Amino acid sequence: MRRAVLPVLAALVLAVTGCAQRSSTTPPGVLNVGQISNSVAFFPLFVAEQKGYFTQEGVRLGERPRLGTGAKVAAALKSGSIDLGAGVLTDALNLARIDDKGRLVANLVDRYYVDVVVGSSFTGAAAGDPLDQRIRALRGKKIGITGPGSGTEALVTYLFGKVGLNSATDCELVNLGSTAASALGALKAGRVDALAFFQPIAQQAAAAGIGTRFISPAAGDVPGLERTAHGVVFTTQRIIDKKPKEVAAFQNALGRAQRFIHEADPAEITRMLTVYLKGIDPKALAELPGLMRAEIPAEIGFSRASFDTAIAFHRATGLVKHLPAYEQIVPPALRIGAP
Repeated sequence: MRRAVLPVLAALVLAVTGCAQRSSTTPPGVLNVGQISNSVAFFPLFVAEQKGYFTQEGVRLGERPRLGTGAKVAAALKSGSIDLGAGVLTDALNLARIDDKGRLVANLVDRYYVDVVVGSSFTGAAAGDPLDQRIRALRGKKIGITGPGSGTEALVTYLFGKVGLNSATDCELVNLGSTAASALGALKAGRVDALAFFQPIAQQAAAAGIGTRFISPAAGDVPGLERTAHGVVFTTQRIIDKKPKEVAAFQNALGRAQRFIHEADPAEITRMLTVYLKGIDPKALAELPGLMRAEIPAEIGFSRASFDTAIAFHRATGLVKHLPAYEQIVPPALRIGAP
């Protein structure tokens, strides 16, 4: 079986090494924020916009591109076209690997929010079987991911490694991009046997009757991975130094949004999700308010335990080399429980 190559990561490295590092190109009071997609991890940004928190805190968001992969988010950050990137910790760690000025800005999701979903005709194991049996049932299958070097690929690599398999040779990883509709279409058409994809893919597959949740780290299916920093906002120290007030205002607004998600009536969260996840089947929304309260922290900081779990995960996958220390990438104000 073939394994996806890493052209996007290679392009990121070339972008960093082949041209000068650019700082922010936005005017004072403005931040451009790029994100991978409209997955549940980035819902707090939408809430902060809808509730007017950014404006109230004194910052205006400029361009808000959806860039498709975390590597593209990091490349845009390095080029100066965005000031902050919303992606997964994998992206921030990859940036820190090639730029020691990479910094975390906010913790968006404190659980690994990628699920493995299998098609309706999938055989070999059931969702209730032991984890090792479920992982082995994926051997030789076509598994859809968002792209190379992503958190979706990382989960497959990690799971296969737990049972002595190699995702580079024991399955076929199919790059589908970050659009949920395309991924679900591939699963329905049989172009892939399974998806490793960001939430709420499992809820959407179940609502459409084309698949079921097979492995979910966030639901506790993977021992040791129950609580881990995953969805994040990141930037560079150069941006923080150039726009300290804007970054602080952004963090204050995001913190307010995350507290709102925990405190608001679930019906209000559902209403906002209907707008955020345009076109989603209403049947897929039922469990999302509770899911997000379990996964989105009420504050934007990073505990040492959650960070260390994430580092151990990335070390196991081998997708990120030269992992940064907690004290290097997490600014002092975001170190929860640190002296």
